[in-house]
Amino acid sequence: MLLRQRVVETNEAAILQEVGVYAYHHPLDDSVAYKSELSRLQDRIKAMVKKDGGAISASTTWQVDGSVVKGRKMVNDISKLMLRAYNAEADNLVRSLKPYKVQSAKDRLTKVAHTIANLGSSMSIRVSVPYHELRLRELELTADYLEKVTEEKERDREERERLREERKVEQEIERERQRLRKEQQQFEQAIRQLEAQGDAEGAERLRVQLQGVMGEIEAVDFRARTLTAGHVYVISNIGSFGEGVLKIGMTRRLEPMDRVKELGDASVPFIFDVHALYFSENAVKIEREMHLAFADRRVNRVNNRKEFFRVGPAEARDALARLSGELMTFVEEPEALEYRQGLHESSGVA
Repeated sequence: MLLRQRVVETNEAAILQEVGVYAYHHPLDDSVAYKSELSRLQDRIKAMVKKDGGAISASTTWQVDGSVVKGRKMVNDISKLMLRAYNAEADNLVRSLKPYKVQSAKDRLTKVAHTIANLGSSMSIRVSVPYHELRLRELELTADYLEKVTEEKERDREERERLREERKVEQEIERERQRLRKEQQQFEQAIRQLEAQGDAEGAERLRVQLQGVMGEIEAVDFRARTLTAGHVYVISNIGSFGEGVLKIGMTRRLEPMDRVKELGDASVPFIFDVHALYFSENAVKIEREMHLAFADRRVNRVNNRKEFFRVGPAEARDALARLSGELMTFVEEPEALEYRQGLHESSGVA
């Protein structure tokens, strides 16, 4: 019963590691630290492989034709072949290692060590326990290193995406600021002309419009200064992710639909439907509170940067209304136009 339980636990661990839940054997800070530790370990492996380094043990009393010298030579030659076969397997396992398959790689190498011990039993030839443990540790460290490299690449990719998004926000704000400044100059020039012509009433009308432009400029400047301001969005894509799955996030874009359209690019088969776009001076906080409210319903329980949740639109609406404290427009039924048209055409063909 205990053995069966261990097999089940091993299988579950392998499945979790395959989908990204990797448990480090020797936690270190970064890939550089793993690489350094691996280098030190491999130096120890090389030292043990040298003659009389202790990588393999064998009988010292074996005789050939009654000669201990000939017997020792035969044992040494066969030991070298055995160790070469073991190291070839170990090196191949290291080269082809996938982090989530580290346990199966260790099991395979242990089986090779047992096979060598069985084949060399008459001469007591076997891979030494300390050397075998070093090579098992090498597999563990290699798996840890590969996983850490993958994590760092993913983190770098996300950071590049964040910086790209910030640049787009800055460029969008600057374009809008320039447009409004130009409009301001046009109004001010027109007002001066009307005043020069003695048209006080016309000049006053333009001043009212100018105040609106100045208000827009102030709003744009506020958005540029305030990193927490933006739109919280609730969107879905039932053609891509199915019913009852929402993406809840925030964007600082002046035109939030630009961000929604980007999310529905060629990486997904259908565009996203918008349930809500809510502007707040503290959109970051509202987004965080929304994520906390539905934390137990994350689609991806491992990577919290993935913002998909198994939540119905009505629940998301109530949570957003509670956090915003305001009435707002919320679309509960997604249009999913392309997806529904595709279903209709498929049923028509059938």
